[in-house]
Amino acid sequence: METRRLEYLVDLERLGSMRAVADQHLTTTSVVSQQLALLQQELGAHLLQRVGRGVRLTAAGSRLAARASGILASLDEARRDFDPDAEPQGTLRVAGFATAARALFPIMRELAASHPGVRLVLEEQEPDEAFALVDAGRIDLALVYDYTLAPLRIPPGYESVRLWEGEWGIGVPDRVAAALPGGGHEALPNRDLMLALREREWIGNSRNNADEIAIGVLASLADYEPNVTHQSDDLALVEDLIAAEFGVGMLPLTREPRDNVHIVRMQDPPMLRASAAYLRGTAEWPLLRHVLDRLTGG
Repeated sequence: METRRLEYLVDLERLGSMRAVADQHLTTTSVVSQQLALLQQELGAHLLQRVGRGVRLTAAGSRLAARASGILASLDEARRDFDPDAEPQGTLRVAGFATAARALFPIMRELAASHPGVRLVLEEQEPDEAFALVDAGRIDLALVYDYTLAPLRIPPGYESVRLWEGEWGIGVPDRVAAALPGGGHEALPNRDLMLALREREWIGNSRNNADEIAIGVLASLADYEPNVTHQSDDLALVEDLIAAEFGVGMLPLTREPRDNVHIVRMQDPPMLRASAAYLRGTAEWPLLRHVLDRLTGG
């Protein structure tokens, strides 16, 4: 059903004549009459009746006009939602890993001050979980990550933009670091570091296998499979396990130092890459566009 025909019907009830509708839409009475006749054929209902030399809506026509007014108003609102020049409005639902989620806080505060009607709703999720939520229609934006040693496949039908990337090292207890060349204070060749940690237990991620894949690739340089015995998606817990000397694990080099945890740099460090992913075509929504621009510094 063409929305133009609904517009003609609504305006006919409001204005009272074909001529007035034609003038409103800068067309002819013949075009208006033809379009309304087609609308009647589509519905199989009598919407108009002759009154003297003019027409008026039947009871069925008036009922459709009332419904059409709401439909057209909703369509106008939807068009405004995707007008690139429109102000952000509505609710944006975001799922992402903790570090990226925290990067949203300044944007959430800014929007709360400048656009009180706008809401950002946040869920902490790993990449596969975030994509599943977008596919299910529960989330609009996925903040995901991968490693250069364990690339993430962006599903078909999505677009993505890179947010940032950062070097990662291996977190070890101070006692283990002290036994390394240079006391763990200089970048070591990847193979040499992995050889030195051959007998150590490793800490992986409980909800995403990217860490274990990256650790496995690094260990393969020293011809062994790592013994991954502990798993956590919380970096603070990973640090606790390292500090208690229950294992070693990957940590970002930018992590604040803490007692009995030393992050050893590698000469060819794995990089974590953060990205924002969304369904193709949805970036024209002003609210999503605003958040993406702020996340990327645009």
